[in-house]
Amino acid sequence: MTRSEIATRLREDHKRFAVMLSSQTDEDFVRAADGKWTAGHQLDHIYRSVVPLRTAMQLPGFVPRLLFGRAKAPSHSYEEVVAKYKERLSAGGQAVGRYRPKPVSVSSRNRQIIKLTDTVEKLAKKVEKMDEEKLDSIVLPHPLLGKITLREMLHFTIYHVGHHHKATLKNLGK
Repeated sequence: MTRSEIATRLREDHKRFAVMLSSQTDEDFVRAADGKWTAGHQLDHIYRSVVPLRTAMQLPGFVPRLLFGRAKAPSHSYEEVVAKYKERLSAGGQAVGRYRPKPVSVSSRNRQIIKLTDTVEKLAKKVEKMDEEKLDSIVLPHPLLGKITLREMLHFTIYHVGHHHKATLKNLGK
């Protein structure tokens, strides 16, 4: 995917997630089936996942290079990133540390959705302005995937929101 395609997908997929969360009844928003995350947990997790990426994209390019090095191989495709992520999940991978969600109350749902939407918009704007080469040379750490390129992290971010969108619907029996 090009940077333009990535920015579009970030906006569209996160908007679809936000609309789905906004349209849930209060009861559905806090429902958890069989110990699964509520819709509020899903929202908080996605927000917690996007914020560090947006923050990293605001740093001068030399900072991630100093901290994490440079890419040693070309970026993997969206499909390859998704396959690797699914493999790690099936091997028992799960959210850890700062990515573990906290409950989101019905009264704070709209505020949290706005925070997520604003963060994704800032991220998408950064992506649109970034040089394609930098997307493939800057490396960032991912808790399950290890060090991956910025382009791969963006591929993951697109897939990730869709994954949690489906999980939320599944929790509701939809």
